[in-house]
Amino acid sequence: MYTIIDIETTGNGIKGNRITEIAIFKYDGSQIVDEYTTLVNPECPIPYFITGLTGIDDQMVQHAPTFSEIAQDILNITEGCVFVAHSVNFDYGVIKEEFRQIGIDFTRKKLCTVRLSRKLIPGLASYSLGKLCTAVRIPLTDRHRARGDAHATALLFEKLLGEPEAEAVFKKFLNARSQEATLPPHLPKSVFDKIPPKPGIYYFKNQKGEIIYVGKAINLKKRVLGHFYDKSAKEIQLCSETADIDFKLSGSELVALLMESAEIKRLFPPYNRAQKRTVRQYAIFNYEDRNGIQHLAYNTIKGVPNPLKVFYNQTDCRSYLETLCKEFSLCPRFCHLQQTNAACSHHEITTCEGICRGDEPVAAYNKKVEEAIAHLKEGASEIKIIKEKGRTADENAVVLIAEGMYRGYGFIDKDTSIGTLDDIEAFITPQKNTVETESILTAYLLKNSEKIYTSPVT
Repeated sequence: MYTIIDIETTGNGIKGNRITEIAIFKYDGSQIVDEYTTLVNPECPIPYFITGLTGIDDQMVQHAPTFSEIAQDILNITEGCVFVAHSVNFDYGVIKEEFRQIGIDFTRKKLCTVRLSRKLIPGLASYSLGKLCTAVRIPLTDRHRARGDAHATALLFEKLLGEPEAEAVFKKFLNARSQEATLPPHLPKSVFDKIPPKPGIYYFKNQKGEIIYVGKAINLKKRVLGHFYDKSAKEIQLCSETADIDFKLSGSELVALLMESAEIKRLFPPYNRAQKRTVRQYAIFNYEDRNGIQHLAYNTIKGVPNPLKVFYNQTDCRSYLETLCKEFSLCPRFCHLQQTNAACSHHEITTCEGICRGDEPVAAYNKKVEEAIAHLKEGASEIKIIKEKGRTADENAVVLIAEGMYRGYGFIDKDTSIGTLDDIEAFITPQKNTVETESILTAYLLKNSEKIYTSPVT
């Protein structure tokens, strides 16, 4: 038994989207045996553009029942039935959310007539309800009203059941392990099946083949599936436009982050918001106070005249300064890691030799600060090579940083001998050094010192 359902709502998305009309046709596999149609009071204003599309306005639903008042009717007519809709995840998601808000868990098996149509009636230019009905000569009246669209979907569903391969296709789609009901309506399952559970980047493409989103993941398959389960308005819209997915393996999360950053900068996909925003920068700097003591401190980049080292979040900046303080036995108070006018008493840094208590000569302390500054400047001129996992067991991924600048990444067979910088650069795909790549690498370098090779080439 099936229930073919269509709803009209107050807008796109799932959460915050309320039903204004619902139509349900109960179908036993050969004929319609029951029908339920009603306007619904959404208990919120209906936007003008929705009224323009559906004709449903606030006055029409003023005296209509609320969803909580019709909930039992919906439960009764759909009980024991497969939930069928055109782009089923939208209708099912909105109804499930309405039930959740009144404390009821609504769960039904699902079938999507878009996905079924793409499988059983391949080769059409469009699978929107209107164009699909025109293509297969199904009458569609009262468009963008729940009963009109639901009735057309019921006629389409009947036609799909009569297709030669229908039995096998329906059985496959209803298999809980097939994930057919979870995938976007225009995405072939064969495309999703090719995505491996490995690190890399992925590209969502629309029906024109245009890239609309780029993402990265440690597990590509799991992350892509996460988009399909996410019921935020942005994700629903993204998935509704997705017709193809491509991917590239990276071997590691670090290389995936760098690859993703480069592709977003190159392509500027419409659904990528990250890396289009301004990143707030912080910097370490030094100054001398009225007592002749050299201080190390940090601030936003705008407040630093001569930055010694730049970071892209406050946590990394402070963490690096703490490491410097420990390594050169500096005072937390004079590194601005502890706000006090008394002697320092930092919970973690205990290497201070007494400058804050008057036990250490100013000249001796300043010399240590100068050594720390020299260390900072020396690090900026070094060649750093990061070695990470490759895409296969036979290779390594390498990331090249020279003179403080990100140069690119590459993949090298484990049995290849590397002796000079030129040897490494032959395998490197050159990349731009950007605010985002510096932020990614700064955070990585702070946490993964064992994977960094400093000045190994001549």
